[in-house]
Amino acid sequence: MNVKRTFGTILTLLGIIGLIYTGYQLIQKSEAYTTMGVVGTIGLIFFFSGIGLVKNTKDES
Repeated sequence: MNVKRTFGTILTLLGIIGLIYTGYQLIQKSEAYTTMGVVGTIGLIFFFSGIGLVKNTKDES
């Protein structure tokens, strides 16, 4: 079991959830712009760092 790959998958999923939440709030025309900005930024960071971990981790068994 590769811990880095598992952690990368978790980060990617959390990033996707954050981006979906931000998109949903934008569609609903929510007034909480600061919250949407923070959640969207953290979602992007989680998403791209998770993808990077999964992509750059070598499979060694």
